[in-house]
Amino acid sequence: MIYNISYNDNNVRSKIENDIDKPLSLSQKLLIGGSGSPKLYITECSSEIKEYLNQDNNINSCIIEIRNGGIIVMFKSILETYALTIPYYKLNIYKGKSNEYSIYKDNYYVKILANTKTVHSFIKKIKNYKLKKTDLSSFN
Repeated sequence: MIYNISYNDNNVRSKIENDIDKPLSLSQKLLIGGSGSPKLYITECSSEIKEYLNQDNNINSCIIEIRNGGIIVMFKSILETYALTIPYYKLNIYKGKSNEYSIYKDNYYVKILANTKTVHSFIKKIKNYKLKKTDLSSFN
């Protein structure tokens, strides 16, 4: 689900926390080396997200925040900020071309340009954090 997070709305905040948990604590952020991505440039996205991004003529970009239960992909359109919440159990990340990653949740997707080493290492951090948070011992 895509949420408008431009305003300090307790109802929206509680829905996001139900989806993917609260933000990481300071000690958790220090432990993993930060929870936020650099500015990521969107090369392609699903039609639902494209509807928001086509409202202005700015360069399409986003940032990603790591949380205990998943990630948030945040992007701006006009003067509003929107967030796509992706729980770890629905998160799929694929490496396309050498400089592109695809992030999927059900029928939503965002393809981002990975033109720096920082972006590659951040995606690797997401994958590692997802593995840590997904309890594989429950499948035995």
